[in-house]
Amino acid sequence: MKTQKRWMNKMIKEAEACTVKMPWERGLRREAFISARHAVAALQVKRAAA
Repeated sequence: MKTQKRWMNKMIKEAEACTVKMPWERGLRREAFISARHAVAALQVKRAAA
């Protein structure tokens, strides 16, 4: 059990030291990308209906 605890502690320590931004942390940039993608999809639907 001691080996697993040591491994878990090391993984937690590495996760805290991670400097890469995760997708849910990107905020406004990600939101703008998603809204642009939705706008393109809406235009395609509008063109298909016309």
